Amino acid sequence: MKMMDNIPVWGEHEEKTLGQIRTCAATADRTALMADGHLGYAVPIGGVVAYKDAISPSGVGFDIACGNKAVRLDMPGEELRAKIDLVMNEVWATLSFGVGRRNPERVEHAIFERDHAGWDLESTRPLRQKAENQLGTIGSGNHYVDLFTDEEDRVWIGVHFGSRGFGHGIATWFLKAAGAKDGMEVEPCVLSASSDLGEQYIRAMTLAGEYAYAGRDWVCDRVARLLGASIVESVHNHHNFAWREEHNGEPYRVVRKGATPAFPGQKGFVGGTMAEPAVILEGVESDESKLAMYSTVHGAGRVMGRREATGLIDRKTGEVKRAPKITREMMNARVAEARVELRGAGVDESPQCYKRLNEVLAAHSSTVRILHTLTPVGVAMAGANEFDPYKD
Repeated sequence: MKMMDNIPVWGEHEEKTLGQIRTCAATADRTALMADGHLGYAVPIGGVVAYKDAISPSGVGFDIACGNKAVRLDMPGEELRAKIDLVMNEVWATLSFGVGRRNPERVEHAIFERDHAGWDLESTRPLRQKAENQLGTIGSGNHYVDLFTDEEDRVWIGVHFGSRGFGHGIATWFLKAAGAKDGMEVEPCVLSASSDLGEQYIRAMTLAGEYAYAGRDWVCDRVARLLGASIVESVHNHHNFAWREEHNGEPYRVVRKGATPAFPGQKGFVGGTMAEPAVILEGVESDESKLAMYSTVHGAGRVMGRREATGLIDRKTGEVKRAPKITREMMNARVAEARVELRGAGVDESPQCYKRLNEVLAAHSSTVRILHTLTPVGVAMAGANEFDPYKD
């Protein structure tokens, strides 16, 4: 860890990412940058930005309460590996991956009851039907459903996705209402938490958080049923959210964008890439933990942008303006070497586009400890031709 302009920074970062967290620090009371950091929408992914009496819709981002859930099953790895091809076919056929998808299975949930807090807002009311239709869908980009085995050859399900079009709609409404600047390298939108708009946003964000948790719960339960197994342990954590917390005896609203809470003893599931291990970790007490506001990484973190990976083609003329850095053959070779059964995914999610998770975690060795290492056996993501509308 190093201090940069009074901002604690873990790991190595591009100058644009560092510039973003500096910009955030100008309107925040405390900031920090995790080792998986990279450029995000107004606030860097891996950024932790805390306010005494403010909230930042652009800090939380478009995919409100995006998060990771992992569940351990009463199933041995040997049984999973013996039928992994069939299992992944079922996962791919049963679950909905991609943008704007509906869940073909109707999901009843208490969150949709008329008197549930948050639905009386102008920002959320028009989105109710979309939210009902999309509950339990996974989306695109870096969102996934994975099957793992741990060091004791026990099977785990791991998922990563958020509040889908519901959260995106909420973020869009509030950023417009606040007159926020659009773009990556702009000042973050900051609202007074005690203002009418700020209070509305907190209510809508909280509802989107409950919705995201409900979706991840449903997907993990559904995959467990596909496998004919029972869940015996769950680890659930999220990012892209703002928490009311106390640090050094002072109250803050802590916005973590692509960073997750890691208080002492608090467990988290952190994914790697489609061909590399993930981990179950927990926070520990240390001086660095205090500086991080008890936060840690949410994944490995990108080192290559999506357009850099896939190249840039003029949609009208078909002219190649920039050649791709990653090919399907390169990605498939890495996946085959790792013996992973892959469904979907574009080259912009290839392992070469990411930092190495073990190196990222090494930067945080004073703030977390690894409980389990999860080796991927099967990975399912949206296909290569899906356009991801989320800006972070």
